[in-house]
Amino acid sequence: MKTVLVHSPELERYSFGVDHPMGPGRVELTLALARQLGILDGVQVIEPPLGDQSLLASVHDEIYIAAVRADREASIFGIGTADNPLVQGMHDIASQICAATTEAARQVWTGRAQRAINVSGGLHHAMPTGTSGFCVYNDLGVAAQWLKANGAKRIAYVDVDAHHGDGVQKIFYNDPDVLTVSIHENPAYLFPGTGYPTEVGGVGALGSAVNVALPPGTGDAGWLRAFEAIVPPVLEAFQPDILITQHGCDSHADDPLTDLTLTLGGQVESYRRLGELADQYAHGRWVVTGGGGYAMPWVLPRAWAQLIGVVSGHPVDPETPMPSGWMPETWRSIAGPGPATVGEPEPEFTPITAGIDPADPVDQAILATRRAAFPELGLDPDTF
Repeated sequence: MKTVLVHSPELERYSFGVDHPMGPGRVELTLALARQLGILDGVQVIEPPLGDQSLLASVHDEIYIAAVRADREASIFGIGTADNPLVQGMHDIASQICAATTEAARQVWTGRAQRAINVSGGLHHAMPTGTSGFCVYNDLGVAAQWLKANGAKRIAYVDVDAHHGDGVQKIFYNDPDVLTVSIHENPAYLFPGTGYPTEVGGVGALGSAVNVALPPGTGDAGWLRAFEAIVPPVLEAFQPDILITQHGCDSHADDPLTDLTLTLGGQVESYRRLGELADQYAHGRWVVTGGGGYAMPWVLPRAWAQLIGVVSGHPVDPETPMPSGWMPETWRSIAGPGPATVGEPEPEFTPITAGIDPADPVDQAILATRRAAFPELGLDPDTF
């Protein structure tokens, strides 16, 4: 199994400053830890191409792209807000992230690799006409559009970030050939305020959007129960040519911006299952990105280093001791005491085949999603 990591140091420049949640070091520390653990030994690293205007224009309006290129505040496009401060040169950085995720898709679709990952990608909130939620250009949407233009008939996208994958859903809401599945915290409590179970796709594309809105406080057992109740059956029904996944790790209990309470063990289990589902339902074709995640420096690098391990077929034993020497002194001086091990224990959960509890908030969320979306996919929502 050939795995490709599409990366260059230029992609690490995607940051809104040291005082911003989307600050520097997220990808740099991830790769430093992965390298120290030997994970990158089994991965081919390739340079991403430069940004491509035609790729961006497949998703984003030309007037918006021009506004980003102008390097000036433009509130009508969300440029220069608290969430998305003005950053000089952001067009070049963000457009190359789109090119990198598209290159990952190209590597997989053309058979050069079975799996490919861009940990700098996953900017799922970016809209066709504006920046949103720390995201300037939507690399996931751009890559999916490239796949459509190059022969992919059915593309599945699964988003496990704690926030709803609203930008990707928006781009493909009326497209029956792109399935978007998002598992996230209930939008009544968390940005961006969308992703309710009733959002199931536009006219002519009903069933193309599947949203699982979990209650605040949901941990490993509830999250994995919901995942297994929704994701495998909808992927089996859709039968995609290729699977794209976004792995924001802000569902972790230590993340400062969300209210889910997963451990690294639960997150890594989701990585493993998505790899299995890609093999089972998407011909083994798996394109992977990072996403959100703001618990630095002890959560995100450990999560994404393990993600690279799973994608490459070399998962990390969670009891592996944390290595020394991978974290720069600038981080170590402010990091505080770190964990003893790279991972956390694999969690247990009870699948819904053991029975549904209508009074349980997680089961209520599962039932709401199944009853809204499953009939549109030819599935019986009440058959477990």
